[in-house]
Amino acid sequence: MSIHETEQAMYVNNRCYTVERLLGKGKGGYSYLVTDGEGQYVLKQIHHEPCSYYQFGNKLESELRDYDRLMQLGIPMPAMLDVDVGRERILKEYICGDTVYDLVRRGSLPDTCIPQVQAMCRRLYPANTNIDYFPTNFILQDGTLYYIDYECNDYMEQWNFENWGAQYWSRTETFLQYEKEHSQP
Repeated sequence: MSIHETEQAMYVNNRCYTVERLLGKGKGGYSYLVTDGEGQYVLKQIHHEPCSYYQFGNKLESELRDYDRLMQLGIPMPAMLDVDVGRERILKEYICGDTVYDLVRRGSLPDTCIPQVQAMCRRLYPANTNIDYFPTNFILQDGTLYYIDYECNDYMEQWNFENWGAQYWSRTETFLQYEKEHSQP
């Protein structure tokens, strides 16, 4: 953060945003719900913390490249509104709603979600592309499923939805074990 920033205010290209709350931390950055007084947005701050199971190049460049790749494939995602290269920040449209993870945890995932992620797969696989199918990366808003991360990689069968992601989209033993290991006391 710069000298003029606090934990309550962050800038994207000299435009000030007030931090409402931390939404989450991923492999590549922290995501905050922010406001400019008129609307709500997601501000992603790239971090450089080590990740033992994933190798990054330039994280900001990867985000921009992945966003373009997924937009061309028509994957429903939040719009990228601004990029501050110097501060390594991305401002995104805020998609309000419950994550698939929270819906699965509560046992209330609508039947419409699996066909929607499968429809995404039908666009992704022929384009040699996988996304991160972990359910915290998806939000259901007004009946539409959105992929809220921009990460994508070249297709590998072991990391596709059917072989990896699907095990977290219902209350499987894998999901329940993850929940047990990561739940807040």
